[in-house]
Amino acid sequence: MTIEILFSSYALLIGLIVGSFLNVIILRLPIMLKKEWKQNCQEVLNEIAEEEANIPLPEGRFNIAYPRSHCPKCKKQVSALENIPVLSYLFLKGQCSGCHTKISPRYPIVELITGLLTGYCIYTLGANVQGYLAVVLSWALVVLTLIDADTHYLPDDITLPLLWIGLLANTFGVFVDLQSAVIGAAAGYLSLWSVYWVFKFLTKKEGMGYGDFKLLAALGAWMGWQMLPFIIIASAFVGAAIGIAGIIFYGKDKDMKIPYGPYLATAGWIAFFWGNDITQAYLQYMGS
Repeated sequence: MTIEILFSSYALLIGLIVGSFLNVIILRLPIMLKKEWKQNCQEVLNEIAEEEANIPLPEGRFNIAYPRSHCPKCKKQVSALENIPVLSYLFLKGQCSGCHTKISPRYPIVELITGLLTGYCIYTLGANVQGYLAVVLSWALVVLTLIDADTHYLPDDITLPLLWIGLLANTFGVFVDLQSAVIGAAAGYLSLWSVYWVFKFLTKKEGMGYGDFKLLAALGAWMGWQMLPFIIIASAFVGAAIGIAGIIFYGKDKDMKIPYGPYLATAGWIAFFWGNDITQAYLQYMGS
């Protein structure tokens, strides 16, 4: 009875001390967050103001469906015949039919890559749940790659649903068991989150964004924690190679921000289809 009272007294004392610390958190954390949000919003507003100097933001209603696709220069609407993937670009010789402004070749390239990835998913996995889900993953990774390359953003509107789809799919063991998926999501987020804070503590700079954490968490949810080392190593290797090449051949500033999302997405797609084969080949090579 005396021991129970003694331990209870210690617990009470620890609780009082922790409670004092919790009061500090309760008071200061919301203020810290608001201050950080204000700073982030100001940075975004400054970026928007700089971009608007070249490309003004559209007025009025603007979403995925409205207004219809049109030439950004002469505003001529793209007709159905001019909107046939790849073929219309070739037929129009890569230019607007109205003002003859050059059309970026990225449009047919994205269409072609998306078509090839979609076909490969179904060819490899079949016209079944696995194949259809692989198609969804591929489409999401294409979108995230290009958005991050353009804006350095990885929208929550895509990364978070991708995370939940992976977890729901693996609730039924579609790709990996649920335990591996849950641990993969948590480990994927926390691994980059830890790197972010260590880097920020040492350099006082932000090395990556929170969208990268969420994307790796989503990939972990789809493929399980076992595939995370492969994704991280492969993405870091590709990112470093491209970054060094950019500095050497194009004279890019070494301090220039390089989006990490495209490398994560590429490594994730490779890991999804060939990660186990590549890992086994490497282990066999090292064992020999």
